[in-house]
Amino acid sequence: MKKQGKLIVFSAPSGSGKTTIVQHLLAQNDLNLEFSVSATSREPREEEEDGKHYYFITFQEFKQHIKNDDFLEWEEVYRDNFYGTLKSEIERIWKKGKNVIFDIDVVGGLRIKKKYPDRTLAVFVKPPSVDELKRRLKERKTENDDKINMRIAKASIELATAPQFDYIIENNDLQIALQEAHDLVKQFIEK
Repeated sequence: MKKQGKLIVFSAPSGSGKTTIVQHLLAQNDLNLEFSVSATSREPREEEEDGKHYYFITFQEFKQHIKNDDFLEWEEVYRDNFYGTLKSEIERIWKKGKNVIFDIDVVGGLRIKKKYPDRTLAVFVKPPSVDELKRRLKERKTENDDKINMRIAKASIELATAPQFDYIIENNDLQIALQEAHDLVKQFIEK
């Protein structure tokens, strides 16, 4: 019998390092992972490619997918900015015999865990502090101060959800966090 694919969820406030951790894990051949590309109704940023970073769809298309029950999970993360995981994306990856890894907001991550409790490893990446989070977001130079402040306010709410995840990785030292994440995922997919 073919082993069932697993779902590996990484959630965190913006700037915690989850994307860096997920990219590192994707590069590890022993984990047999493929990235779940989310759909979004927001406009692409300069460096983003459709189908690689996100599936960029219109607000109307997103609403139609919701109506058709095409999403495993979805959320209006910021006003009129919808994000979601298409069920077809998960099926596509599982058909290839791979495990699915997500870089996703906390609400979406917890919804996936609720729908597939035995097949999902939900990991919360915690920043050392809110001040460090703010510093990292400013260093990115991708958003203005208002957007950064909005993300910091959201981060406080997100940090309160950390205990609902299977594991919390505190990202004080990136190398330690990367190793911890690798060990957790390896152990989970082998059971």
